[in-house]
Amino acid sequence: MMTTTSRTIANNTALSLADIPVLSYEDFLRLNTGKLGRESCHVVQYFGFRYQDGLKLICCVADDSVGTIEVSSTEIANIESQLLPSMTAKHLSFHPFERSLHEKFGIRYADHPWLKPLRYPFDRINQSQAIADYPFYQISSEELHEVGVGPIHAGVIEPGHFRFICNGEQILHLEIQLGYQHRGVEHLMVTNNHLLKRTLLAESIAGDTVAGHTVAFVNLWETMCGYTPSTDARFARTVAIELERIAIHTGNLSAICTDIGYQLGSAVFGRLRTPIINFFQEWCGNRLAKGLIRPGYNPWYFSKDLAARLAELLEAYEKDLDQMWKVFHKLPGVLARLEKTGSVSKDVSASIGTVGMAARASGI
Repeated sequence: MMTTTSRTIANNTALSLADIPVLSYEDFLRLNTGKLGRESCHVVQYFGFRYQDGLKLICCVADDSVGTIEVSSTEIANIESQLLPSMTAKHLSFHPFERSLHEKFGIRYADHPWLKPLRYPFDRINQSQAIADYPFYQISSEELHEVGVGPIHAGVIEPGHFRFICNGEQILHLEIQLGYQHRGVEHLMVTNNHLLKRTLLAESIAGDTVAGHTVAFVNLWETMCGYTPSTDARFARTVAIELERIAIHTGNLSAICTDIGYQLGSAVFGRLRTPIINFFQEWCGNRLAKGLIRPGYNPWYFSKDLAARLAELLEAYEKDLDQMWKVFHKLPGVLARLEKTGSVSKDVSASIGTVGMAARASGI
């Protein structure tokens, strides 16, 4: 075992497997759960793979206060005979990662509070586990009722089953199961050695995150190749992921209005999403930005004419969005339906490792 606890890297940095410190499992657990005691830190990846006669686990913890990622590893032998203490018992944000490790490799944990199947991948170690038998949490009471939604759901997101336990309109518990159409993306990435096909796979993971997933993939590929993309390519990618973020956020505002029966908000916010995604159509020929981002080059130059068009579009967008928002967040009917709905405290948000917009909304 190496004495160094972890390696510190920046994002989009290649790191040799041999350069990642290997710790005992106890030190590995203590190190990574201890880092998450700081609000600025969150786990960005925790995964495993077959290694020699056992399993190698690698954990990556980001520290947003300094913009770095701490990478460490451990090796587990005799997986079947081990009963490990879980990181989840120390910090809840590890729960999906450990559930995935349990499901795929059979790692057993002594104190994991929610050790259920996560995605039902085709290569799971226990093939007898079927998604039709998923053990949903249940509460028995004559005063409560269950509402099931899915697994057929909105067109651009992953199919999933949503199980609500309700007391009248009050939702007491929601459990989401997302394995209904597991497509083996990770396996396809590893087994397909054609770069363009891998890129197409990345942009097909989810219809609402085409730019986000593709940028992540091309950044990874270029880093592994030691290639520095042009300023033009980086600029185009930045514009793409920001436009995608605007479009999806606006669409979500429309969906919230639909859910609470506020038709005007649903129509206006939904309309405002349209010119944003239509701009992708002008730019690259696809409203969801498919084909826009490629590793190694920029196939769709962001011209001065496009810049002028986008500035004009965003000026009109902002005016209408602000006007609709001023009505939306003061309307008594809206406020009554949203009261106590989706409220996540700063402490809870930190404990489950939220990032991005969810973290910001909770005060992180």
